Amino acid sequence: MPLTAGIVGLPNVGKSTLFNAITKSKVEAANYPFATIDPNVGVVEVLDKRLDEISKLVKPNRIVPTTFEFTDIAGLVRGASKGEGLGNQFLANIREVDAICQVVRCFIDDNITHVENNVDPLRDIETINFELIFADMDQIDKRLGRIEKQVKSKDKSFTEEFEALTKIRAGFDHGIPARLCELSQDEILAVGHLQLLTLKPMLYVANVSELEVSDPEANDNYKKVKILADQENAQVIALCAKIESELGELDDESKEMFLEELGIKESGLNKLIHAAYSLLGLATYFTAGVKEVRAWTFKRGMTAPQCAGVIHTDFERGFIRAETMGYDDFIRLGSEQAVKEAGKMRLEGKDYIVKDGDIMHFRFNV
Repeated sequence: MPLTAGIVGLPNVGKSTLFNAITKSKVEAANYPFATIDPNVGVVEVLDKRLDEISKLVKPNRIVPTTFEFTDIAGLVRGASKGEGLGNQFLANIREVDAICQVVRCFIDDNITHVENNVDPLRDIETINFELIFADMDQIDKRLGRIEKQVKSKDKSFTEEFEALTKIRAGFDHGIPARLCELSQDEILAVGHLQLLTLKPMLYVANVSELEVSDPEANDNYKKVKILADQENAQVIALCAKIESELGELDDESKEMFLEELGIKESGLNKLIHAAYSLLGLATYFTAGVKEVRAWTFKRGMTAPQCAGVIHTDFERGFIRAETMGYDDFIRLGSEQAVKEAGKMRLEGKDYIVKDGDIMHFRFNV
C-alpha cells in the first residue's frame, strides 16, 4: 500500500486549489466552507532527473517514474473534534494517512473569505492542532480506562502502552502534540495501533501570493510560520497554490519558461513531494533494462530483500542476491558493462541496507 500524505487546513486556505493542481484533478474548489465533502485521493508522479539520465544511457522502451499519494481532506473548523462542520468524519479520514501537510493561508485577498474573518496563520495552526489534540485526547482517555485494570494486575503486555499514553495525555494538558513528546521508539510502537493524529509527522505548507512566492521571506506571515516550524523541529515550504494551478495547465517546456519568468527554481509540487519524502524517510532506487527503466520508492533503512518485495512479494520471499551499482558510477562510466569492467558492480546479500540512487537487479528463486 502506498504511503499517503493528507492535505488539511481551514476552509479557503487554498488546499483544494493546491490538490487540484498537483493531481490535475477536478476537485471542487469553491469560495465557501465544506466545498470538499469526501476525501479525494490523487496519485502524482515524482519527478527525478536521475531517471532521465539513466534512460538516456539505457534507451528503454518505456520509462516509469515512482509515485506518491496525496489525500485532500475537507476543511476543518474550530470545534471539529466535537462534530462542528463535518469534523468527526474528516478527522477519521486523517487517521488513515502517514503524514499531515497543513496548508496555512499567508496571503491577503479581500475577495476570498476567511472563516475567522482575518488572516492569522499562527491562530489557524493553533486551531487545527488543538482539534487534533482534542480528538486524540478523547481516544486516549477511553483507551486508558480500558487497560488500567490490566496494568494494575501487573499485566506487562499493557504497561509500556499505558506509560506512553499517560505521558502523551500529560502533554495534551499543556497543548503539546504527541509528536513533540519525548517518546522512545518502543513507546511509539506500543501506541501505533491507535493511529494518533498528533503523532503523525507534520509539514507546514505556507500559501503565499504570486508576488511573494519567489521571496517568501518578504512575507511576515510566512516568517511567523517558519519560526513556529523551527521550534517544533518541523518542515515548512512556501508556495502559491494559484500559480501551481496555472502550472498544471501547461506542458513541460512552458512550465520551465513560466517558472523562469517568476524567478522560481522549482515548482511548489516538487518542493511538496521532496519535503513529504524527507518527512516520511523515503528514498528511491532504480531498475534499468531495455524493456523498462523504473523508479521505486522505499523507506530508508530497508534491506535488499525488503526492497525487492516492493516490486513483488515473491522477490522478497525467494531473494538470493542483488546486483547493485551506484547511480554516480553508472552515469560516469556510461553502461552496466563498463561498471562491471571497472569492478564497481556489487553483489549484495540479505543484510544490505539499500541506498538512495542504487540501481539494482534482483536474483530470486521461488
